Amino acid sequence: MTIFVSVAAYRDPDLGATLEDCVRNARRPGDLRFGVVWQHEAGEPRPSVPRRAKMSLVEVPWRDSRGACWARAEAMRLWQGEEFFLQIDSHHRFVPDWDEKLLRQAERAGTELPLLTTYAADFTPGQPLPDPAPTSMRYASFMREGVPLFDKDRRPDWSPDDPPVRARCLSAHLLFAPGRFVEDVPYDPDLYFFGEESTLAVRAFTCGYSLLHPTCHIMWHQNPRRTTPVHWTDHVRQHGVTMTARERDAEALARARRLLTEGHGGVFGCGTARTLAEYERYADVDFRRRRIGPSALRGEEPPPPPSASPHGEPRDWPVQLVLDRLALPPAALDRPAFWYLTFQDRDGTEVARQDADRHELHALLARPGREIVIERRVRSLRPPTRWTVWPADRRRTWLTPLSGTIDPLTADWTRV
Repeated sequence: MTIFVSVAAYRDPDLGATLEDCVRNARRPGDLRFGVVWQHEAGEPRPSVPRRAKMSLVEVPWRDSRGACWARAEAMRLWQGEEFFLQIDSHHRFVPDWDEKLLRQAERAGTELPLLTTYAADFTPGQPLPDPAPTSMRYASFMREGVPLFDKDRRPDWSPDDPPVRARCLSAHLLFAPGRFVEDVPYDPDLYFFGEESTLAVRAFTCGYSLLHPTCHIMWHQNPRRTTPVHWTDHVRQHGVTMTARERDAEALARARRLLTEGHGGVFGCGTARTLAEYERYADVDFRRRRIGPSALRGEEPPPPPSASPHGEPRDWPVQLVLDRLALPPAALDRPAFWYLTFQDRDGTEVARQDADRHELHALLARPGREIVIERRVRSLRPPTRWTVWPADRRRTWLTPLSGTIDPLTADWTRV
């Protein structure tokens, strides 16, 4: 089982030690591949690469960095189809056989789309590692901008022989899911720091993922926070950056708040497997009213999430998209990774997503002529009336999207 390990590192001297410890404690280090975005100052020591590690390294001058979420999005682009995706920070220590433990927990989850996540236990570099214990997350409070914050609890009573426990929250420094998570829930590069985890939790849940806490200890996370330079102390006006951390943060918080209260669709929006309202009921939160229910504050295990929408029975709608080859960016036609393909109803609500993968695109683009015809059967409650195609090139960079209207292909559409 190959695992892609995504690491965004900002001027972090612990990066090399984290990579070394990750490889040393893996049961199958040969099955790991690292995608590292190293944001650094000229002259800072290059991170040491473990001898057995397979790694893609992207170097970024620190002034060109746009923040944590941007860096994580860049790291995601280095994924090459590995079966599992693991996102971590650049300051961790790992238990022996951590990879085998995560895979076993995912297998025992009993769901097609498990997402294992938690705030990892604390450690301080240079000091002995604390006693291991699994942890869980809980809602703590709302920021004044309307974005929630989370806290963690130790769970020494949990047994590693038990299946993972349902979770309400998501941690960005321990996120383990099937590799398709990269395409299902791509990182929003326009977020900055706060709002990252709450929006990811909502997006993953509405895309059908099961949020889960592992019942065994996996890793430690550095705490207290390191005192070496961090993004928000570097990116200030006197350092000559084009946009300060404060400016990025203000825009990102407003963006996160819109998703949490409006639940819009699109590449960086909610999915169609569940609704935003279903997540709020599941997690016992109300984003508009900034309310956190007692069970969410206590960190209790939530009830099973809904498996399907209760609002009637969906049906299949035959759809045919005809694209003009000349209207597409050239990079969309040159061995693209995939095209994000989404459908909306007459209210503009996304009702389904059915991407075109690289194998389908290879066949479609090999056909002669200007027209590219994509056929789908869209399963949704309401008829799709518009489509959007958002191509990703072979480097998984998002290109200019195209949109259009859908003409009914069968007579019974008119009776809906």
